Amino acid sequence: MTLSIIPVPGIGEVQAGMDLAMVILGALEAAGLDLEDHDIVVVTHKVVSKAEGAVASYGSDAEYQAIKEREATAVIRRRGDLMIAVTRQGFICANAGVDRSNVKPGQVVLHPRDPDRSAHRMRVRFELATDKQLAVIVTDTFGRAWRRGLTDVAIGVSGMPAIHDYRGTTDTWGRELEVTEVAVVDEIASAADLVMGKADAVPVAIIRGLSWQEGEGRATDLVRSPGEDLFR
Repeated sequence: MTLSIIPVPGIGEVQAGMDLAMVILGALEAAGLDLEDHDIVVVTHKVVSKAEGAVASYGSDAEYQAIKEREATAVIRRRGDLMIAVTRQGFICANAGVDRSNVKPGQVVLHPRDPDRSAHRMRVRFELATDKQLAVIVTDTFGRAWRRGLTDVAIGVSGMPAIHDYRGTTDTWGRELEVTEVAVVDEIASAADLVMGKADAVPVAIIRGLSWQEGEGRATDLVRSPGEDLFR
């Protein structure tokens, strides 16, 4: 199997109300790229949020802090101005997903209200335009509690399961796997980020050549239920 990770240039600055799926299709055409069956289109949430108008303005640090508090459903930890918070979708991340990077001064980008629905809408538009079977993943950059550095993860999914469940299968020694679940969409998100970059203005990438299971998943499938959470 050969896996390709293809950046999609030429997206440009996205404004509220834009049809992001058509913008991406136009960028693909301009770059001489086509979508193929079983491609996975990976889109950073920032352009999704901008197209959906999930942007807020602030005029002071106090107003910026108030936006973070508004977007959080619970706060897990605080250190100075930094807060680790639970988003409306149940994700735990810095500042409830409120981000000031790659946006005009005095503005912040919020998470889409329903990233799974955002992914689904784009996938439907892509499939209708291309007559291909596709998947779409919407990503954001998260830190990790016990490891330094950031990595991209999936916050929205359409067209494929979020988790590859190996429970009930056996390893190479014939032992039955009891707990192994792989967050395959997070692995795809982090792989796509290798060609997108935070300062390169490439918010879309195509993952090609990956064999993935049929089925419909959601990024919220990755959220641990309170009964399984050993750390809060």
